[in-house]
Amino acid sequence: MYAVIQTGGKQYKVTNDEVIFIEKLDAEANDTVTFDVVALGTDDGIKVGTPFVDGAKVTAEVVKNGKGKKIRVATYKPKKNEKRVMGHRQPYTQVKITSIEA
Repeated sequence: MYAVIQTGGKQYKVTNDEVIFIEKLDAEANDTVTFDVVALGTDDGIKVGTPFVDGAKVTAEVVKNGKGKKIRVATYKPKKNEKRVMGHRQPYTQVKITSIEA
């Protein structure tokens, strides 16, 4: 069984006991979070919600919050002696899927 969940403006295909990195949530480590299910795949077939599948939810446990690797962004304007380098670290939340309920 698998489910497609939506969080942080993105959709993720998840299964039981899977660990995924998602956009940062307002939750601490060892908290339990639930997600609405956009689509649900079972042995019988696929159920697609409009926009969510009724009665289906995915429960996950927050493993940790953190920041990704630093990326460096450089801007440059020729003939103007204008250069700038910026760094960015995207925050994330690592969650472990504990159960998928249909």
